[in-house]
Amino acid sequence: MKKIAVFASGAGTNAQKIIDYLTSPSQPPSPKEREEWTPKIQVALIVCNNPKAAVLKIAEKENIPFLLIEKEKFFSGNVYTDELKEKGIDLIVLAGFLWKVPPALIRAFPERIINIHPALLPKYGGKGMYGKHVHQAVIDNKEKESGISIHYVDEIYDHGKVIFQARCPVHDSDTAETLAQRIHLLEHAHYSRIIESLLK
Repeated sequence: MKKIAVFASGAGTNAQKIIDYLTSPSQPPSPKEREEWTPKIQVALIVCNNPKAAVLKIAEKENIPFLLIEKEKFFSGNVYTDELKEKGIDLIVLAGFLWKVPPALIRAFPERIINIHPALLPKYGGKGMYGKHVHQAVIDNKEKESGISIHYVDEIYDHGKVIFQARCPVHDSDTAETLAQRIHLLEHAHYSRIIESLLK
């Protein structure tokens, strides 16, 4: 059984999709196959930096342990590596986590931390490029397409090696909100599948 930790700061929609995907067979099985099927990857921990985040309610509903982290320990303490290793975490998955990952955590989990970014990197990455800010920048620059990038995390925002990208059109009538909806569909369609492929 491989174990992942999902880091999130907000609503946790991607976290929920990942949990749903990993706890259900990817192909519709027969009743007998479903009875015998067991997950190969487990969301073993939800890590959150916001005590009011809705993702904590998801953790509670799904009976998944959660870790509420503090800024001082995350950036100048042991970056919670002891807690993560105690859980046997194989892969850290960022899903709407708004703090920059400190170098000590990257060193502790080399090429085992991934992120999903709501644009086609290397365009529209870097500090401040998250959520609606990304989509508005794409629209303001009159881009014809946008998409998602799943990438390894390194010491620089949105800089690590890209693992996968998917694209969608940008329409003349788009607002940041309508483009975000299209991007969310791509995130939900691909992130879980890529996580699974990395842990096979």
